[in-house]
Amino acid sequence: MANVEISLKEALTSVEGAMGVALVDYTSGMALGTLGGDKNLDLSVASAGNTDVIRAKTRTMDHLGLKDDIEDMLITLGSQYHLIRLLTGRGGNGLFLYLVLDKAKSNLAMARHQLKRIEAELEI
Repeated sequence: MANVEISLKEALTSVEGAMGVALVDYTSGMALGTLGGDKNLDLSVASAGNTDVIRAKTRTMDHLGLKDDIEDMLITLGSQYHLIRLLTGRGGNGLFLYLVLDKAKSNLAMARHQLKRIEAELEI
């Protein structure tokens, strides 16, 4: 089992092309931990904004009567991937991992696989 700091470090160093990572509480929109980012990538602002994305998708699923869970969400920009993975196990309810990737340097399938592994090892 890994704590939050170790998990964020692992995501930033082991996921090829990772630019920034955050663990976010989507009930409040607050980042519980961030690593990486720069002046052009404010992870706290992005975390709050992505909370709205999750809430909108959850509302839409409710309106459609979909009885399923969100595993992850992908936002593709011109030069970046923004991957949002909702946590489901061991106290992770209401939390998500947010990973920003350099599109030119990353393998999206591997990033999703590694983020799922990191989630499984994360102890909240």
